[in-house]
Amino acid sequence: MSKLWGAVLVVSLGAMAQAPNNGEMQAKLRAEEAANSKVMWIMHNIADVYGARNTGSPVLKAADDWAVRTMTGWGLTNAHLEGWDFGHPGWANTLVEANVLAPYQAPLSVRALNWSPGTSGPVTAPAVLLLVPGIRAEAGRRATAASEAAAQAGSDPAPMPAAVEAPAPTRAEVEQYLASMRTQVKGAVVLVGAPIEVPENFFPAPLRTPDSAWEARFGGHDGGRGGRGFAGRGAAPAPDPSRLTPDQVDVIITKFLADNGAAARINDAGEAYGIIRAQDVSGYNEAPQVPALLMANQDYGRLARILQDGTAARVRVNIENHFYPEGKTAYNAIGEIAGTDKKDEVVMLGGHYDSWSGGTGATDNGAGSAIMLEAMRLLQASGVHPRRTIRVALWSGEEEGLLGSLAYVEQHFGTAEHPKPEFAHLDAYLNIDSGTGKPRGAGVFGPPSAAEFVATSLSGFKGWGFYGASASSSRATGGTDSTSFNHAGLPGIGFSQDGFDYGSYTHHTNFDTYERIFEPDMREAAVEAAAAAYALAMSDEMLPRFSGATMPPIQDGAPVPARLLPAGARH
Repeated sequence: MSKLWGAVLVVSLGAMAQAPNNGEMQAKLRAEEAANSKVMWIMHNIADVYGARNTGSPVLKAADDWAVRTMTGWGLTNAHLEGWDFGHPGWANTLVEANVLAPYQAPLSVRALNWSPGTSGPVTAPAVLLLVPGIRAEAGRRATAASEAAAQAGSDPAPMPAAVEAPAPTRAEVEQYLASMRTQVKGAVVLVGAPIEVPENFFPAPLRTPDSAWEARFGGHDGGRGGRGFAGRGAAPAPDPSRLTPDQVDVIITKFLADNGAAARINDAGEAYGIIRAQDVSGYNEAPQVPALLMANQDYGRLARILQDGTAARVRVNIENHFYPEGKTAYNAIGEIAGTDKKDEVVMLGGHYDSWSGGTGATDNGAGSAIMLEAMRLLQASGVHPRRTIRVALWSGEEEGLLGSLAYVEQHFGTAEHPKPEFAHLDAYLNIDSGTGKPRGAGVFGPPSAAEFVATSLSGFKGWGFYGASASSSRATGGTDSTSFNHAGLPGIGFSQDGFDYGSYTHHTNFDTYERIFEPDMREAAVEAAAAAYALAMSDEMLPRFSGATMPPIQDGAPVPARLLPAGARH
């Protein structure tokens, strides 16, 4: 996904007064959360009962239905599902087993590759190592420059020179090598690529970013998307058109294995400590492919080195994957607190509900969904009568490219260039999608006055570590669902959060589970999200936004909107 962000203007909390009439409601929200919090009960249901939640799968549909029942039980109005055309069957893995039988005996830590087929029962087969010349797999997380320097500490000169990498292969080189392996892969379980050498991380990121760093960021030195922050790597060198990229090689290998009767494929997960980051889709099984697994680096490395010795090995795999044609229609779950004198105007809050299948989708993004559901419960339990309607949305299809939120925005709002009637009535959309941390700031698509309103409205939470808001003019999509609104020219607001172990350990991995949720921050986040929605809903005027004359252009490369069901399609 795109990680591009436009120019930002940062609004600090230093000299701002709290927005009028919010203090009493914020006190009510804090008191309700302290006395009757349901955020971890919500989290338990999302992650334990309904995890993992692949887009189009029966589990996600069941989670959607649970959300509608729960919102209705709280007294929210108009709770329903809105369908959109995913265009692919749903998929779920229900069983995966893998063992080495010879020359040693050991279980293997694996996860099924999303949307790959199963094995139709247990398969015992020889293991074969496929080493395409010129392809060097990279670790799932690169070492930082500081870690690389620390690895050389105390060595003068450095203990070993850096390995000289072979150039990327040509198509002729790949095809020549694969032709030599054709008879060996037939009926075999194929390990694709040499084992990945994962660099040591001498400086792991802190669970909390220091307050001083947040204050500096939102005090005028830096801004961001409101959500995960990404630093650019500079322009990549122009590729040699005569040589293949790793993705192009992978397409050739996928077809080669299917055409030549391989029993299964195994890729190295390429991360330390047993992390398996299962976040890939190989064509939604729309082209022929073999059953595919991601294997923990330590298991893959041992087996690959045995094979490199020339020792024969046999493995047993058993993979049960299921495809669901009805999953071509996916759903967004919606619920509302009805407005009063400005009920036709809408404040939205939400986060994506879908996940990958390696874990239970707790930090990504069950946490954000639980926070926003709890925010709605807090508002309802506090007896609010908002002027504007407050609407929550739990999106599907985010992991496949923001598809659910893009579909919703296109169906309801259109764009600044081609607006639908509802476009003028959306006040703002609040989003959270970076794990278990509480909000530390917010990125706001709009003029500086829009960021000023958000910062002022939440200034009462500086004691909890909220430091301000930044104004952005980027309409690029990528990373999270608030950018679907920005892309349309609507005010998307994304909260920035402490990382905890989200990027290093849980994001899209087999460790993304309930155990990695930090309850104190979840509770504070729900209160802050509720307070932000209330401030927007009660203001005399809608949040300032770009006018037609000042609206930034849509950036090149913005996605084509997702395919839609007929307007008003619901379940």
